[in-house]
Amino acid sequence: MKFITNRLTKRQKHIFNIVAGYWKWLLVGMGCSLVGAASASATAYLVKPLLDDIFMKKDATMLLILPGLILIVALIKGIASYGREYFMKYVGLSVTRDLRDLLYSKIINLPLQFFHEEKVGVLMSRITYDVETVKNVVSSAIAEVISDVLTLIGLTCVVFYMDWKLAVGTLVIMPIASYPIVKLGRRIRKFSVGVQETMADLTSFLLETFSGVKIVKIFTKESFEKKRFEKTNAVYFKLGMKRVRAQALSAPIMETMAAAAVAFVVWIGGFRVIEGSSTPGTFFAFLTAVVMMYSPLRKLSKLYGNIQPGVAAMDRIYDILEEESKIIECDNPLFLEGPPFDVQFKNVQFEYNKEDGAVLKNINLSVAPGEVLALVGMSGGGKTSLVNLVPRFFNIATGELLIGNKNIKDLSLKSLREHISIVTQEPILFNETVRDNIRYGKPDATDEEIEMAAKSAYAYDFIQGFPGGFDTRIGELGNRLSGGEKQRICIARALIKNAPILILDEATSALDAEAERVVQKALGNLMRNRTTFVIAHRLSTIEYADRVILLKNGEIKEQGTHDALMEKKGEYYKLQIMQNSKGEKNDVVKGTS
Repeated sequence: MKFITNRLTKRQKHIFNIVAGYWKWLLVGMGCSLVGAASASATAYLVKPLLDDIFMKKDATMLLILPGLILIVALIKGIASYGREYFMKYVGLSVTRDLRDLLYSKIINLPLQFFHEEKVGVLMSRITYDVETVKNVVSSAIAEVISDVLTLIGLTCVVFYMDWKLAVGTLVIMPIASYPIVKLGRRIRKFSVGVQETMADLTSFLLETFSGVKIVKIFTKESFEKKRFEKTNAVYFKLGMKRVRAQALSAPIMETMAAAAVAFVVWIGGFRVIEGSSTPGTFFAFLTAVVMMYSPLRKLSKLYGNIQPGVAAMDRIYDILEEESKIIECDNPLFLEGPPFDVQFKNVQFEYNKEDGAVLKNINLSVAPGEVLALVGMSGGGKTSLVNLVPRFFNIATGELLIGNKNIKDLSLKSLREHISIVTQEPILFNETVRDNIRYGKPDATDEEIEMAAKSAYAYDFIQGFPGGFDTRIGELGNRLSGGEKQRICIARALIKNAPILILDEATSALDAEAERVVQKALGNLMRNRTTFVIAHRLSTIEYADRVILLKNGEIKEQGTHDALMEKKGEYYKLQIMQNSKGEKNDVVKGTS
């Protein structure tokens, strides 16, 4: 065992260890394969007494014994075949289940930056299509390779026992046949990589177009999207056919080699029967064994080609499994205790990558416990980037970010994020019941706590109007609800979590005036006694703020109360006047006449 693992790559060792975890099932399956192989060999061997003793010697006793033996051998072979299929497929499916669990666990634990850099459709393709490809290979490989190899060994023993000289000549053909099969396998693997990458592109394309189908229709782009899909689908078809051509060649090659082997046996074996050095029973038993060898050999050659897509898929899966997270906890992390908490940015600089440069520069900011801080500025100024640093979705480049006088790099990620809630512009809900979505913020919440959170979020009344009340399923991403209803359920979820630090990322900007008014009342309850960061552009949200900071090009340009900044008539004043001139429905010049 140690010799085997020493010769494997790191990825192969990992798969080997997963398979080894099911060694009991594997052992039983191998036992069934061994019995099946012995039965196949016995079937070939029984041809000799069938011809020599019954048809040549007219032995009546053998006529009574042999049919029963044939039936028993067939029955044993059938039971062994069922056992082999069941136990080996159990191992194969278990391995791929574990692999899929590992892959999802790895992806969900990777930092937010990974999801910014990777297409969601590609990640979905890894978990679905690629793992399914591996499943087909692992199930087939484990089940068939062992069985076919053992069958070949058994039949080889039979032919050598019958006539070792003829066996040597016959088996010389086998290595000759293997060379083109190996060459074809390499081509299959190459095309398989292209097929899998194109499938990932297709999955990503479908996710984007189905999610944005409303935009597709309003701009009448159905024909345009059809052509885009057909183009990618045509590439998939082209690569798939190249792989099919390579796979299809393996069977004719094996059939030709098998025919050559049979022709050789008939020529040499027939000559030996004619000259009297062999019996018809020995010849036909030998020929039967050689013919029976064709089936496992053909399956093995086909399997070699079929394994290549799995090998390619495995590489793509392990590219993600071996992805290193940049958000790493220290060896002995600290835990937040409290609240209340203040949040301090000290000379913070942040960049997504070296090429694009810093998106936040020299941020020095102190937010007191319970303070509501509004972040305003033009798009791209760095508002969302700044608040994303608080739960450590990204690492800062230089400087320090302190919560409760503790550097967030020294904190346990779980402890840090348990103390933070977020309500985003786009409400994120799950295809579960209303109750389950609210309870997502506190898994052990009682029904009374859930109802109280819904009331505080001004969601209780419309929830009661649903056919199933709190037990109503809300559809994928909450698509059965209006924007305001979805946002209020998100607020209820944040309320029930009761985190002392709150981030509101333009939580009302997508709502109409009536829905915004109700959601603002819910947000008022949510922000009470919490250290709150509010990204906003409407005054109706900024009114709640104790302080406003204006970010421009990643730097804090102005800060103070709304009234003080309006009186200053600087960047903030210009921004508000500009928004008002565009028809923003808010009282921009409140108190500044």
